[in-house]
Amino acid sequence: MIYQSDALTVTRLEGDIAELHFDLQGESVNKFDQNTVTHLTAALDAIEAEQGLQGLLVTSGKPVFIVGADITEFTGLFGAGADEIKGFTGLNNANFNRLQNLPYPSVVAINGFALGGGFEICLACDFRVMSTVAKVGLPETKLGILPGWGGTVRLPRIIGVDEAVMWIATAGEKRPDAALKAGAVDAVAAPEQLREVALTTLNNAIAGQLDYAARRAQKSSPLPLNDTEAMMTFFTIKQMVAQQAGRNYPAPVKVVDVIEQARGMDLEGALEVEAAGFAELAVTPVAAALVGVFLSDQLLGKKARGWEKQADKKVEQAAVLGAGIMGGGIAYQSAYKGVPIKMKDINQAGLDLGLREANKLLSKQVDRGRMTPSKMGEVLSSIDPTLTYGGFDNVDIVVEAVVENPKVKHAVLAETEKQIGPDTVLASNTSTISIDFLAEALERPENFCGMHFFNPVHAMPLVEVIRGEKTSDTAVARTVAYANKMGKKAVVVKDCPGFLVNRVLFPYFDGFSKLVRDGADFQAVDKVMERWGWPMGPAYLMDVVGIDTGVHAAEVMAEGFPDRMKLDFKTATEVMFENQRLGQKNGIGFYEYIADKRGKPKKTAVESTYELIAPVAGERTEFSDEDIVARMMLPMATELARCLEEGIVETPAEADLALLYGLGFPPFRGGVFRWMDTVGLEFIAAASEKFAHLGKSYELTDGMKAKLADGTTYY
Repeated sequence: MIYQSDALTVTRLEGDIAELHFDLQGESVNKFDQNTVTHLTAALDAIEAEQGLQGLLVTSGKPVFIVGADITEFTGLFGAGADEIKGFTGLNNANFNRLQNLPYPSVVAINGFALGGGFEICLACDFRVMSTVAKVGLPETKLGILPGWGGTVRLPRIIGVDEAVMWIATAGEKRPDAALKAGAVDAVAAPEQLREVALTTLNNAIAGQLDYAARRAQKSSPLPLNDTEAMMTFFTIKQMVAQQAGRNYPAPVKVVDVIEQARGMDLEGALEVEAAGFAELAVTPVAAALVGVFLSDQLLGKKARGWEKQADKKVEQAAVLGAGIMGGGIAYQSAYKGVPIKMKDINQAGLDLGLREANKLLSKQVDRGRMTPSKMGEVLSSIDPTLTYGGFDNVDIVVEAVVENPKVKHAVLAETEKQIGPDTVLASNTSTISIDFLAEALERPENFCGMHFFNPVHAMPLVEVIRGEKTSDTAVARTVAYANKMGKKAVVVKDCPGFLVNRVLFPYFDGFSKLVRDGADFQAVDKVMERWGWPMGPAYLMDVVGIDTGVHAAEVMAEGFPDRMKLDFKTATEVMFENQRLGQKNGIGFYEYIADKRGKPKKTAVESTYELIAPVAGERTEFSDEDIVARMMLPMATELARCLEEGIVETPAEADLALLYGLGFPPFRGGVFRWMDTVGLEFIAAASEKFAHLGKSYELTDGMKAKLADGTTYY
């Protein structure tokens, strides 16, 4: 044994080869936390001191290789300032440079995910052999930063500028075939042959059959581009990356800047440029927000797995009631993820619609090469369309997805309960109706909860699991386990009108209605909120949700929270509804929708909208972008704060992610609570005071006032 620690070991193999073996004790994966970085420095000291070595093999003792840096350490680091950040990148850069400059060749055996720093250490090695089940990539731009341990320097010099920029800017994970084709790895081997192929490659390099010195010279030299080539290359790439990334995500464009600045430099100079770019991005609010989203997602996953461990049984057979677009989507997602499902409706036309929906989604997977036709047939055959309750006594969970009508749901739930086993979980996909109210129809309310999917089911990650007053832990656990199995992000919330997401969405819509009432142009409001980061503005969003659905939900919310959500004027949305303008579902709402060449509805503004809403819209008034944002966001922020204070949702992280995954809240802002922390509660309080005349939904909550008084934040 040449070196041993709880993070890695170095042993001497036959043929005077040293093996650097990463195996972080007490963790399921290898990662570059500060402990591992320190131990790598010590290991390299030992390797350099060992006499007679002729080659180095780098391996992992985990199912994955190395997943990158320890993101949990980023929060404190990024808040410490640029100098400390450069120190952080400098330590491991020194390690990787030493590894690259050893007086003999090195080969890495990539047995699983090698991401971020895990791939950067691979790039520092002379040769890379990749398992057929592995993936490699540099995903740092997803966190609002760029690679900090040589990724922007070595990768362009290995695979070329264009390819490297696409790899880094898009933060994608590359499969072995793509990595081999690009030249990022030198060989691909089956898992059981990986070590043998890596050792053979290393021995060939030791024997002089592979020129590792030329590899090192390539990674340490300027990019082989003259001034004219560089100007054309970087101008084109920068334009393309900027267009794809959008104005709110600076990291991808910074990647291009860093590579361009360092194109004529040697390794050391280029690494300094990269370190400066990393530090510059790391102190931005975008990086703080995106790192926060990553860590919150880890928390959400941990809580979901905790619930799943409490489940009394696995969900091996499911059922859905109602076979429309929503029911068909639920059936598709369940079957696609390996849980057979019965799809019941009261008529054959409904079943046909549900099957068409599932077939359409599966056909897209086949067309895109993500699924074979035989696999599609297998998935479709696991959806059992039925007009009866036959076999329902053997299902583990039933999701009710019938029309959003309390009387209908009561009747269906009561009828279904009589057809299922005594321990089967019954869940309602209601979007607004109280779970406690629906439970009144049941004899076993402890087995009942809400399971609110978002439309379209296959695309929207969030599932709200709503706990009623009598819902048992067992019912919640099994429902969360089913959501996990379906590949969804489950957030457990308590019952209240609108639950969490819709409860905070409708005050946002109310803000929009008040702006139109006061003379704002609905198109202008949409454009401002889209520039702020929302995927669509409020008028467009209402069209997509469905005007009829929106009006119904608004009535439920007004009844549940009359002091804040009962409006004393007719809204533009209600005018749309009265004129049978229901949005995308019937081709016209605030906007008109005509299918484009691909069959997708294209939004077009029409003068008739202004004519219809004229009686309820004030004299046209120009509002500043800042005022529009404040008037839209304050009601959402105060309502979300109320939900946290009332215990509807347990943590700011879960609340923020629910809006990211359920509504498309802009990730670069990190969520509503993260946004309030970023701008400061003093800013929020000033806006609240300015717009206090608009009603109670603009007032700070008691909890917000307390935080303002003692200077604390949500995170």
